Amino acid sequence: MHADTINLKSHRLVASDRVEGTRVFNADGRKIGSIKRLMIDKTSGNVAYAVLCFGGFLGVGEDYRPLPWASMKYNPAIEGYELLTLMTEEELAKAPSFGTDKEFDWGNRVREVDAYWIGF
Repeated sequence: MHADTINLKSHRLVASDRVEGTRVFNADGRKIGSIKRLMIDKTSGNVAYAVLCFGGFLGVGEDYRPLPWASMKYNPAIEGYELLTLMTEEELAKAPSFGTDKEFDWGNRVREVDAYWIGF
């Protein structure tokens, strides 16, 4: 293993731009999407949500869904994040979402997102 690779994998911190684009897998090991961006709580400084990109091809037909950051764990063996919750595809499909053509209005919809994920 190259020394730079060892150094990158040996610490617990990662830059947010290195997380963006990382694949996310469900409990069955199937890729469900990739991380588009991280949403950080301004007060606590903690990551609150990972906005995942689902579906589509070459940017067409994609939609974004925010998932709680605490619902995922990085798995170095697959170089991606695994969902820790046992949600069905239907439950995931019902989560608050927005299209790629507009910005998600966190000011108006954060309560909706929080309320949806409180049960998971």
